[in-house]
Amino acid sequence: MHHLTILTGASRGMGLAMAHQLCSADAIVLCISRGTSDALAPWASSNGAQLTQWRADLADAAPVAARLGQWLAQQHPARLASATLINNAGVIGHLGPLNSADAADLSQGIRIDLEAPILLSAAFLAATGGWTMPRKILNISSGLARRAMAGTALYCAAKAGMDHYSRCVALDEARKPHGLRIVSLAPGVIDTDMQTQLRAGDPQLFPDRENFTRLKETDSLTSPEQAAGQVLAYLARPDFGDPVIADVRDM
Repeated sequence: MHHLTILTGASRGMGLAMAHQLCSADAIVLCISRGTSDALAPWASSNGAQLTQWRADLADAAPVAARLGQWLAQQHPARLASATLINNAGVIGHLGPLNSADAADLSQGIRIDLEAPILLSAAFLAATGGWTMPRKILNISSGLARRAMAGTALYCAAKAGMDHYSRCVALDEARKPHGLRIVSLAPGVIDTDMQTQLRAGDPQLFPDRENFTRLKETDSLTSPEQAAGQVLAYLARPDFGDPVIADVRDM
């Protein structure tokens, strides 16, 4: 019996760390990212995992979702102990007030951060709706979904949308005999490229920049590997899905 996991944003940062930790002997792992990891394939092979990596631009997620549905239709549910989708890919997008933003940048950000997770979730739900093993969707949200911050309207709105669509999916699935469980999880403050972007923001447009600089200077950031471990530990909890909106810092 195998544990099947689909993971987006797996080529760097916490996503790559999660991919490494997911590649165990009983794993089927599909990674969907803008790039692939040369080191991940031999790691998966040495651990006996079945790894597939797709290069895909989630700013255009509709064809990726269609391909995912076709791929899932080729799997053998009788051989699966579980099936999970982790919507991890995301971008910070425009930093600054909306009036200073380029329309194309705003569109790309909302597509990657919100449209792609919804489309991939819909494809996963449709393809696995008849499967009876435990199924889960884990959405990587943010504390900024629940707290507004100047200069981050796009990112805050997208993550808040992720939280709320997770609530709606949970209500839909609760009405089904083998309903899927879903969580929108804030993973804490992690030392990734996104933090580098925040520290590089224009303080005239992004007044909270110094707060993020201070987090780095005081060694208050979680490493990608540690954050990945915390997220996957939350995924394995027996009460996963209750509550739907969660934060690793409350574990």
